[in-house]
Amino acid sequence: MVCLVIFSLDLAVKSYLIGWEELRKNKWLIGYTVVISVSTIDWVLSVSMVCDEKLRVRRLLRPFFLLQNSSLMKKTLKCIKRTLPEIASVILLLALHLCLFTMIGMLLFAKSEDPDKNEEWKLHFRSLPNSLTSLLVLLTTANNPDVMIPAYSLNRGYSIFFVTFSVIGTYCLMNLLTAIIYNQFRGYLLMSVQTSIIRRRLGIRAAFQVLKTHTHHFSSKTCIVCFFQRSRRASTVYSKQHPPLPQYNSPVLQRCQVIFSHYYLTILGNAVALANVICICTVLVLNSEKSTAERDNFIMEIINLCFILYYLFEMCVKIFAFSWRGYLSYRNNIFDGFLTILLLVLQFTIYVTYRDPASHGVMSLWEMLRLINMLIVFRFLRIIPDIKGVSLTWALVAVCLILCVQVVYYVFAVFGIWLFEGAIKPPPEMSVPSNSSMGNITSSMECGTYEQLGYWPNNFDDFASLILLYDVMVVNNWQAFMDAYSRYTTEWSKIYFVCWWLTSSVMWVNLFVALILENFIYKWDRSHSCSVTDVERIRYETSVQLMFREQIQEPTEEELLCQLHQHPHLHLHW
Repeated sequence: MVCLVIFSLDLAVKSYLIGWEELRKNKWLIGYTVVISVSTIDWVLSVSMVCDEKLRVRRLLRPFFLLQNSSLMKKTLKCIKRTLPEIASVILLLALHLCLFTMIGMLLFAKSEDPDKNEEWKLHFRSLPNSLTSLLVLLTTANNPDVMIPAYSLNRGYSIFFVTFSVIGTYCLMNLLTAIIYNQFRGYLLMSVQTSIIRRRLGIRAAFQVLKTHTHHFSSKTCIVCFFQRSRRASTVYSKQHPPLPQYNSPVLQRCQVIFSHYYLTILGNAVALANVICICTVLVLNSEKSTAERDNFIMEIINLCFILYYLFEMCVKIFAFSWRGYLSYRNNIFDGFLTILLLVLQFTIYVTYRDPASHGVMSLWEMLRLINMLIVFRFLRIIPDIKGVSLTWALVAVCLILCVQVVYYVFAVFGIWLFEGAIKPPPEMSVPSNSSMGNITSSMECGTYEQLGYWPNNFDDFASLILLYDVMVVNNWQAFMDAYSRYTTEWSKIYFVCWWLTSSVMWVNLFVALILENFIYKWDRSHSCSVTDVERIRYETSVQLMFREQIQEPTEEELLCQLHQHPHLHLHW
């Protein structure tokens, strides 16, 4: 209710600011109004039913609030919408390819009089739905080579059918989808930045025109100076500014400051962190066959304390060299310092309140210390900005992951709960899982099925169905889930899983590939057309507009004046 009230206030403010005429033209705000209205009605129905209803429409509408508040997500959806016709044509080609080979397979592996030669027909080509499903899974290589082994055992020539199907479908048509999505997203970010630049230049030009026509209120010179001062302050956001180093009068302290502020100290810290991780991994290997009570952690605790003391020494000398403000101005130092203090507190707690590692509890302090110690690995993430092209790639991939996880996963999870909640119930023996009960259950099941593989925890009974969707997305044994739900519910349930495979594994994975390719190709072109100095400067450009400034075309004065004259809401005096 609170959330709906906040969204309603947000809609009211936006509607008041842009006016009724603009509101009717804005499809996103109209959709915003509809979604809030439907959600409110659904909420009222829920309250009237004491929240006991099973179907809640507003659950499905919640991702809209995320989409309509993100301009980048809107642009991504527009680009996907523009890509859909070409994707649909390739999917249609895939469907024809699948249907053609299904019919050929049903003719090749028809039921014969000899029962020994019917294994392929019995397992994979018994009916049209069964044949389509088998070849669709083969398209994802999830059941290769299982699907062709019965026929291949009879005659090796049958392998030609399956290899031809895979080469055309998996390696040609599926990669053609990647090429289409990449072609649509190629230059997409540059086009978006170009549009943003034009809007900014138009706003600045309009602002100066307003200043020119209101000179009796403000001094034009003062306003222009103020404007450039603010621009200069804003431009410092895109540059890395750190406080100046502290000044020491003693030559010894000055020499120490030079040593401790040198980049080699960071390299040494990374080497020590690597040695720490190697020690922990060595101990894990040596103790893998020992129980918790048999392990002797005393020596390892001493070694670990030495590492922690070095991290503490490194933090102190960096604070000496850079001062507190300078030390905290680096994000890497904040992470290293926090991790060092946390490890030191845990190590101190172990020595003060030592208890037997075999004592009761989920995790002893020593195990917790080793687990947190593994976070030292993240110190090596500081080298990522030095790898050409990685920073922007990670930003783009992160945006798409947010869109994929929070919207697509959410929508399919809600649909899955609505459709399949309680469809598969584990046997009573599974209420208290154990190796013996699992062995008794799976021994009587057909090999490779949902039941035999023990996939009972993967279901649509709650929102943990996100894990099931992830398992299907990686297409490893996804046919087991599709087969199980088609047996427990209906054959039409396969449509749900195929739609999810197309959306996640085909659409989004190819989208990630397209974004990564676009970014690295752009970086490659830039690095080969610039000097070494220019490349070093590009590495530290955090603004997307700065990165694309050579490709951006600045609007001319005539274009800006033409757009200002045609603007429906600006009535400027010229």
